[in-house]
Amino acid sequence: MKNRKIVITGGPGTGKSSIIHKLEENGEKCLHEISRQVTLEAQSSGIDQLFLTQPLLFSEKLLDGRLKQYIEASGFKSDHIFIDRGLPDVVAYMDYFETEYPEVFNKTCENNRYDQIFILPPWKDIYTSDNERYESFDEALKISSYLYSTYKRYGYKPIEVPKLSVEDRTNFILDKI
Repeated sequence: MKNRKIVITGGPGTGKSSIIHKLEENGEKCLHEISRQVTLEAQSSGIDQLFLTQPLLFSEKLLDGRLKQYIEASGFKSDHIFIDRGLPDVVAYMDYFETEYPEVFNKTCENNRYDQIFILPPWKDIYTSDNERYESFDEALKISSYLYSTYKRYGYKPIEVPKLSVEDRTNFILDKI
């Protein structure tokens, strides 16, 4: 049984987590976004925004965590697994913030391929910020364009998920896999 790795990505505040939770409610196997975990771990060590103070270290932790998720996904005994953000997201954010990174970032993205990418477009009506999401909606728009271009640069053809209810967006994804 081929275990297809399916990424749900998009800029900040596009509804990724809501869709992942809905997929889980439907009995789907999912792996959650890890950037909040990395941020919270840094905050517990006294670093308020690790991405802003040490962007390369933050991104290395994300790349490592997402690679572990990729490997973990291979061990699931199911036809497919959904992953909240993929390895190329790390590169897209580094490019957005004009932060240099070692070639291992590109090699990791090239050598660990996903089977399908769904991208959620920016949607002002549902966008909110919180303690871990510090980007404005305008910044979220720009980040989204970096995500599109980064996934395409690695040879993916992201499928854009229409702006619908969480249930309808979830069904759209399930119908396309």
